[in-house]
Parts: sequence; structure tokens; C-alpha cells
Amino acid sequence: MHTYIAFFRGINVGGKNSLPMKDLTSIFEILGASNAKTYIQSGNVVFQIAPKDISSFSKRLRIEIKEQRGFEPYILIIESSEVETAMKNNPFPEAESEPSSLHLGFLAFVPENPDLKKLESLKKDNEQFCLIDRIFYLHAPEGVGRSKLAASSEKLLGVPMTDRNWNTVCKLKEMATLFALSPNKSQYTPTV
Repeated sequence: MHTYIAFFRGINVGGKNSLPMKDLTSIFEILGASNAKTYIQSGNVVFQIAPKDISSFSKRLRIEIKEQRGFEPYILIIESSEVETAMKNNPFPEAESEPSSLHLGFLAFVPENPDLKKLESLKKDNEQFCLIDRIFYLHAPEGVGRSKLAASSEKLLGVPMTDRNWNTVCKLKEMATLFALSPNKSQYTPTV
């Protein structure tokens, strides 16, 4: 069994695309995943599944959600080891003490022609960003909600992206690590 993390975008936001986490974990189980555990209502799922074509699993997951809930969310599924690598490669370790200001944008694939010059022009003086492979790191001390850089990053990178703040990334890594270490994985509940 491999441990993966599924990042959903646009569910349970502003009363739209409602998907209770209990229903979501049930869908994962229907499709053959084990130990599906969620973290916060915005759609983060740590789960295990036998190694196979994960893009096929993702497609089946979207179809099942559409059939059950009437909408088809964007889902990015990555191996838990990719999250660990992204954390180790964080170019802004000083920002880790302000976890809500540090975001990791997980990209569907490595951008071929990102417009880094335009991204640089949108950056406030106190903001920093860095693109490393499939991760877009953003430190926005005033918050991503007020950041023109954050608002334009996906478009200017030219790649589908979903981002999570440092605190969420740490919790997901903790969950994935405990899956690997705990003999009773189904009893895991993340600390909040």
C-alpha cells in the first residue's frame, strides 16, 4: 500500500459544492482506498491504496462525486513523499513561524513557460515566491486574500494548482507519517 494525499479545490466554500467529509471518506472506500482520513472541511484526504494508475483513480473519484453530489471537483493526488520533499525544499524557513502566511501551491505538472517576470511585478515588497519543480512557494505576510501575486499565480504559471498553508501541509505530513508507523491506522485522529 502507498500513502497518498488528495487535495480538493472548491468544495465546501461559501455554501457551494457541499461535500461532508464523512461522505467523502465513504467514496474513497467505495473505490478501493483504505484508511481515508480527512483534515479540515476544505478537502484534504490522506489515504492508502495499492500502487496503480493514480490518474485513473482520480478520474473515478471525480465521476463518483459528480454522480453522488452533482459537481465535479478539481482533485490533485500526490504521494506523501512529495509533501515531505516540498517541506524540505522550503526556500523560506523563516516564514514557518507564521504558518498562515506561508503557502505551498501544488501544481499538476512542472510549468513549461511560467511568466515569472509578471509574477515578480505583482509582488508586494514584503512578499516572496519561488517555483521549484511542481511546487510554488509563496510567503505573503499580509495574507493571500490581499495578494495580487496569489490571485494571479495559477494563471501566470499556466498550470492547474491548489495551495495549502504551512500549517495544513504540516498536519497532512503528520497524518501520512503516522499511517506508515501506526499498526492501527484506522484509529488515527489528527491533532488540531
